[in-house]
Amino acid sequence: DKVLPELIEPYALRAAKLREFLEDVKPSLRYDIVPLADPYGPSVTDPDLRCLVVSEETRRGGEAVNKKRLENGLPALALYEILLMKDPDHNQNEEEKISSSSLRQRLLGTLLRPPRHDPALPSRPYVIGLTGGTGSGKTSIARLLGHLGAFLIDADKLGHSVYVPGGPAYERVVAAFGAEILNQDGTINRKVLGAKVFGSPERLKSLTDIVWPEIGRLVKEQIREADAQGKAVCVLDAAVLLE
Repeated sequence: DKVLPELIEPYALRAAKLREFLEDVKPSLRYDIVPLADPYGPSVTDPDLRCLVVSEETRRGGEAVNKKRLENGLPALALYEILLMKDPDHNQNEEEKISSSSLRQRLLGTLLRPPRHDPALPSRPYVIGLTGGTGSGKTSIARLLGHLGAFLIDADKLGHSVYVPGGPAYERVVAAFGAEILNQDGTINRKVLGAKVFGSPERLKSLTDIVWPEIGRLVKEQIREADAQGKAVCVLDAAVLLE
């Protein structure tokens, strides 16, 4: 449940970096590097441990370890606190403590590995999915990428188009949810429809089962249009892209 878990380096790489650091500091040091499957690891179960090195940031974690050890019938560890240098790359939008979450924020936009080559996918145009909640900045980022030459596909606008009279989802939505969702001019009242579905997972699924495949088809049409225009990159702006 970490923020941006896809930007956390693999365990094997992190362990290798730690091993290199320890050998640099003192080659004669004997050490074990143990993968942690829970917040405490062996610190609360190993009777041979005597000391835990903490920083000002992690002292509370050390105190939690000692509380757990006492519950397990083990003696408390000596907490040896070290001072940390200030992070020279810290910026005003980050929390004060040195943390891996700050590093992951800085890695946004960094290509960690080359794009996966899937023979089932066309090589052009290259489609980038842009997703996130309301207010997360999707539209602003899409606009910037558009200025750089990307072909923009707005899933929200396509979603609106499937509901209009004559649109691909119109008849089935009206049949599923009744004429009471219609305005006097025959258009679907999105607020009335929303009130019908958003309190009920079953009704919401009924709606998305009708609408999402139609939006998907329109997205594919737009990608083909981008290809016809010779565009190398498409950006698909979609709030529920992963769903």
